[in-house]
Amino acid sequence: MEFEKRKMATMASLGCTETDKSPKGTLDAPIIPLLTEINSRPSFFTTSSCSGRISIFSQPSFAATAAAEKKKARGGTWLYISHSPADPDAIISLIFPPASTRPPQPSSDLVFRFEPLILAIECIDLNSAQFLVSTAISCGFRESGITSANGKRVIIAVRCSIRLEVPLGDSNNIAVSREYVRFLVSIANEKMEANRKRTEGFFQTLLQKKGSSDTIKLVNDPGDGENLECRDGLGNPAILDERDGRYEAHDCSLSITQLKVIGEPEERLFLWGHSACTIYKGSTRKIILHGGFGGMGRHARRNDSLLLDPTNGILEAIHTTRTPSPRMGHTASMVGEEMFVIGGRADPTNILGEVWVLDTTTNEWTLLDCSGDSFPPRHRHAAAVLGSKIYVFGGVNNENLFSSIFVLDKDYLRWKELQVGGEQPCPRHSHSMVTFGSHIFVFGGYNGENALGDLYSFNVETSVWKQEKAAGRSPYARFSHSMFVYKQYLGIIGGCPVKQHFQDLSLLDLYSKVWRNISLSSVRKDLFVRSTVSVVGDDLVIIGGGLSCYAFGTKFSGPTKISLLVFVSSNDASSNSKQVLQSESTQVLGETLDSTSKDGNKDEIWKDPSIWFLQFERKNAKLGKDLLKRFGWLDLGRKVCSSIKGGHICFPVTEQFYFLFSERGKVDFPTYTSEGSESKTAETTSLKESVGQDISLDEISSFTSLNLLMQLGGICVTFETAEARKSARPPSTIMREAVALLIKEKGLPEKLLEQLPSKWERLGDIVVLPGTSFKDPVWETMGEELWAVIAEVLKTNRLAKQGCVTPNGTRDSTLKMLKGDNGWVDHRENGILYSFDATKCMFSWGNLSEKMRMARLDCQDEVIVDLFAGIGYFTLPFLVRANAKMVYACEWNPHAIEALHHNLQANSVSDRCIILEGDNRITAPKGVADRICLGLLPTSEESWVTAVKSLRSKGGMLHVHGNVKDSEEDTWAEHVANSIHRIATSEGHCWEVAVDHVERVKWYAPHIRHLVADIRCREIQR
Repeated sequence: MEFEKRKMATMASLGCTETDKSPKGTLDAPIIPLLTEINSRPSFFTTSSCSGRISIFSQPSFAATAAAEKKKARGGTWLYISHSPADPDAIISLIFPPASTRPPQPSSDLVFRFEPLILAIECIDLNSAQFLVSTAISCGFRESGITSANGKRVIIAVRCSIRLEVPLGDSNNIAVSREYVRFLVSIANEKMEANRKRTEGFFQTLLQKKGSSDTIKLVNDPGDGENLECRDGLGNPAILDERDGRYEAHDCSLSITQLKVIGEPEERLFLWGHSACTIYKGSTRKIILHGGFGGMGRHARRNDSLLLDPTNGILEAIHTTRTPSPRMGHTASMVGEEMFVIGGRADPTNILGEVWVLDTTTNEWTLLDCSGDSFPPRHRHAAAVLGSKIYVFGGVNNENLFSSIFVLDKDYLRWKELQVGGEQPCPRHSHSMVTFGSHIFVFGGYNGENALGDLYSFNVETSVWKQEKAAGRSPYARFSHSMFVYKQYLGIIGGCPVKQHFQDLSLLDLYSKVWRNISLSSVRKDLFVRSTVSVVGDDLVIIGGGLSCYAFGTKFSGPTKISLLVFVSSNDASSNSKQVLQSESTQVLGETLDSTSKDGNKDEIWKDPSIWFLQFERKNAKLGKDLLKRFGWLDLGRKVCSSIKGGHICFPVTEQFYFLFSERGKVDFPTYTSEGSESKTAETTSLKESVGQDISLDEISSFTSLNLLMQLGGICVTFETAEARKSARPPSTIMREAVALLIKEKGLPEKLLEQLPSKWERLGDIVVLPGTSFKDPVWETMGEELWAVIAEVLKTNRLAKQGCVTPNGTRDSTLKMLKGDNGWVDHRENGILYSFDATKCMFSWGNLSEKMRMARLDCQDEVIVDLFAGIGYFTLPFLVRANAKMVYACEWNPHAIEALHHNLQANSVSDRCIILEGDNRITAPKGVADRICLGLLPTSEESWVTAVKSLRSKGGMLHVHGNVKDSEEDTWAEHVANSIHRIATSEGHCWEVAVDHVERVKWYAPHIRHLVADIRCREIQR
């Protein structure tokens, strides 16, 4: 009733002849039809509005108001306001009046502005508010949001960001020219026209939805609706559930667990609109992530590539010399060991259609020049891989939505737009797409007006679309969600609109075609919107996701995972699968599956998909490989093996193929004949002889191929029954061969090869060779030719050789550049950027664990003194990660000081650091520190007195570094504590001094270990 009363009062005021409080005093004529449409609906009424305006505002100058006290605003007046395109001549004559007609006036600041449409609308409830906000956003008013939802009133703002505000100068001294003012007016008029089109689009969209409910109730939300009208792919109202939205019990419940991340900061995974692919690194499946919006520091579009091991949570940055531009809304597809990144949005005006590929063996990016059909730029599309082909469907480019399906052939780098038939899906974006067998499945998305809840399949053999129907309760309509395939299940999770009471997971059994619904429980509120999902073993790993709200700011979800094994183990399908394996048609496979692991567990050896192979006799291996490759069942990321006796060839197969092959009695993929009819079975007796002669591989269905693979004698084996092919030669071997050829050409002794390095390090994009390599002076006679060979082998443009750190006080680097112009590098560790000249400043890779340990400290209210700051080895972790209140950084190496200044600026922490140049025994502050870092090797003992003087009178913590013989580790820490106690006593402090912890950082030399003693000093109350 309160809402209705407020609406009646507002409507009465709108009909009153008195002026309102706006500068003009009346409603803006251009939006009266829009306001009438909104106010005609029972769920809304407008509380304030502006159609958009071009204005010049005059306000007292800062100098005139500086003396005023307790004045919150400067005040001012409107010199010019127009709610339609402005006349540039009128504005110029206003700003530049003739001197004879200009009356004396006090100085004021003039500001030229364009402000777009803004509406404040009160809604009857949150559901109505969500409906109107989503409609406004879809029409271009992307900053719209709920501004108040305090339980009494629900108010939204409809607005966008096409603003303009430019100071013109002082009223008595205009700082711009007449030509510039004319230019500003032309820009403002363009923005006014864009604003008019968006407003008209918003009005027309509301008219189209006239008569429809302002909200729609969705299944499992008793009494609560969602924010979008839901329709099927043809624009008809979607039938969500036969029970009219009443609460429906779930099949089971699964827990969402947080994935703890180490290595790179977890904040680097705070993303949305990024991409993710899985890849085997050795025997471990890892996740490659690229791009997206968010990340550390100021949120922005990214071009980072990250590697996550979900088993142990290790997150690594992939360092490359050339990267694609920052983007979001792209796709990434893994084909063998190459990741193809397609399209995306670099900024609101730059939609991309380019294709980049990352070689994961060398970490090198390449921009591809693809031929064939023209591929229009797009973002928010979807892509899926079958064999060596990448299929792309849908997407958006400004106002254009796509419904075509393109295929990129990886082998030929050629685009082809497919001619398709059947029940075709409508144009859409923000949908999801996966492959299963020879079919592509597409679910949901957004068609420009509504969220979609339809499921389509595309047969790549016949290029025919089909709208799928399944039993059970289908997922609610959504977009910006994620889809995956786990065994025979197609899963859908997350998306928008966001459900208020719980997250759910929908699984479609692709054999029985029945939807199953699972509730997800979590200790925190996860927003799986524009996130990525990856199946790793039996875990579903979810990275990123979130949203940006006008009223509540930006929220990102941390990395999580869900164990799917609980669901599968409780599903009756597992028992059915065992029965199928005992059938006659799968007898050979059943015999293979009866093999046991070394500990006697029959099932244990099949849990790891990285050991699955399909074995053929050598005479059938070629055809078997072609069939596997044709349908994307050959795992291109692993090596082909031969049996121990050499009579069989074993091909690595994908997880999807294993489950198809092991349960092929349940597969229900149709086989299309030339007449278009379907037959579930096919004559395979003579196929073995006919394939390659009378029958092309392209004419064979996936169902037929599974039977043919069996006829060829294919059986599933594990890695334990196959001999692995030798891995690729290591770079050290390739280097030895290349250099051997070079010294042979020069007539030099072969003994020089003993000085070649077996390992090296990377510093930014510089490969640093050990100082013990290439020691003989004769290497210098080869000159640049030698270093060019080494650089090519190591895939680098800059090459250097390590020298010893100079024993002088400044500990200069003696790194020598062998190839490349200079030694300035950018090196990122733990989310911190270190930039420095490697030929002048030393850098230790071995101290990473200690830098990370310091970064994990909570130093929010602490003042820290770093007595040996260098380029910021520990100063930066204290500031960037540990959030220290202030750090005094002492350093006397001028090259390190130059780099330190640069690094503080680059990491945006220069306001919390004071650099003290010179000898710390002279420059270090006294009596200010809560914590002291003494990071000098082999010992910092000469500065222990300085450290004690720098601590506050109540004491603090000292981190004392030193090189110590392994036989003296225990006594060294006590020696440090006793020495600090004696110094403190001599300085007049009454402290308790104790060893809190001893950190073993690394081996510095044989039997010499780098240690850090944490010495705590506490004041003793007298």
